[in-house]
Amino acid sequence: MKRVAILIEDLFNEFELIYPYYRVQEAGFEVLLVGPEAKVYKSKSGVAMRATAAAGEVDPTEVAGLVIPGGYAPDRLRRHEAVLELVRAVDRAKKPLAAICHAGWVMISAGIVKGRRLTGYFSIKDDLVNAGAIYLDEAPVVDGNLVTARDPGDLPVWLGPFLKLLG
Repeated sequence: MKRVAILIEDLFNEFELIYPYYRVQEAGFEVLLVGPEAKVYKSKSGVAMRATAAAGEVDPTEVAGLVIPGGYAPDRLRRHEAVLELVRAVDRAKKPLAAICHAGWVMISAGIVKGRRLTGYFSIKDDLVNAGAIYLDEAPVVDGNLVTARDPGDLPVWLGPFLKLLG
């Protein structure tokens, strides 16, 4: 069975994690929840979910794609080099990479946004633009293997293109 990695850290947005968690399974993929460590993380409202793997233990050749949920978790995720290297490896391999809301911070820190069309939560627009991204206030924005959205209101249109790229 093909695997899709979904990043997790404390203060994740539960909608932006749980929605893709089930959608990718419905599409026939196994979900691998990946955090800086394999442990329990809590959402902004206290929902607990366990990472099944630490980022440093994940072989990027064994995942078909990657999802980066938002919330405040991206600010924490981008502090871990193993997480950033996983994002870079998935992007280098041109595998589907979905990001929503504040997830752009992880992509900025991974150095993969320059010259690319994407979107994200309005409050990180300046961060994305200053990192060289072409910011669009629409959803979804698809640029090659990258599928981005702004906030939970974009969930219904965000994962369709990602799942299509997965094949």
